[in-house]
Amino acid sequence: MSRTAETVLQFGAGRFLRAFADLFIHQANAAGQNVGGVVVVQSTGDERAAALNRLGGRYHVVVRGVDSGVVVDRVEVCESISRALVADRQWDEVLALARSPDLRLVLSNTTEKGYDLDPSDTPESAPPRSFPAKLLAVLRARFEAGGAPLIIVPCELHEHNAVLLLDVVHQLALRWDLPGDFRRWLREECAWLETLVDRIVTGTPREHPLLADDPMLTVCEPYALWAIQRKPTAWRFLEHPAVVWTDDVTPYFLRKVRILNAAHTALVIRAMPRGFRTVRAAVEDPEQSAWLQRLLFEEIVPTLQGRVVEPEEFARQTLDRFRNPFLEHRLSDVAVHHEAKVAVRLEPTRAEFVARFGRRPPLLDELLGAPAA
Repeated sequence: MSRTAETVLQFGAGRFLRAFADLFIHQANAAGQNVGGVVVVQSTGDERAAALNRLGGRYHVVVRGVDSGVVVDRVEVCESISRALVADRQWDEVLALARSPDLRLVLSNTTEKGYDLDPSDTPESAPPRSFPAKLLAVLRARFEAGGAPLIIVPCELHEHNAVLLLDVVHQLALRWDLPGDFRRWLREECAWLETLVDRIVTGTPREHPLLADDPMLTVCEPYALWAIQRKPTAWRFLEHPAVVWTDDVTPYFLRKVRILNAAHTALVIRAMPRGFRTVRAAVEDPEQSAWLQRLLFEEIVPTLQGRVVEPEEFARQTLDRFRNPFLEHRLSDVAVHHEAKVAVRLEPTRAEFVARFGRRPPLLDELLGAPAA
């Protein structure tokens, strides 16, 4: 595969994928793996797509934190993105890429509500409004052109994200009365891989020497984990120190969402009303830190014992990551789509705690009875 071939169609131009999958693909290409190039599709607005195109797809990622006791503060260049398209204006180009024989992979990173459908979407919409309908249109265009099946790699924080996304797309295909041979192709021949993504990415820094020339500059921590479901028929498209290929992604999902993401959302509920603006400021406060440790080690970790690997160690590591002196992870960013996050990150733990221990968890009860920040 040529490094210049556009092999990846990516829904989402946000900072997370730019400091995660896109960076890993760049590093793999640089190491000679020849994964190929990424075409980004922006569905809301056009600012990021315009900026990426002005930069020729080249931007910087500032990696800052503490790794194994060593302070890390480095800048990495990413050049995996070949171009960025705006769905509302360039849908014909998106469908042209869908038909390309070079295309092999679809990546996505929408919000927790990104799998919701829009009732206004129809088979004739160009483009459809919802992400699942856009994906269905891409797959339909490829099938009708006689293209090879694709690998779909959703990076949304849904448990069994690929299964959920396939079900939504397939049900929409039924609703649109699309042909049965196409529905079988997308369901049985395309490979839908479950994933778990884990890296704290905080966005554009307030000050940095590169900002004058690189509006896409973003900051992240050194830690990164991308657990991807292994299937015998799917291209193992990336070998990277941050990537774990596994038969079962579920334990990784549970550990990350129920510990790290739950702690983030808990701080939104408890620390934001008390005037704390960042995750680090909250965990450096003695009262908030003691409360968060009680929540993690008395209520959250006990529900995960025997289900994930080393939940206590991961919780301790999470607290260290939250104290990263370089990151300004704003609680207001964590609070976006708050209700959906609470439903995924906190509510199941409360129910499982009650079922497992026969009593109510007081700190979770307090959190879930409080108004959202």
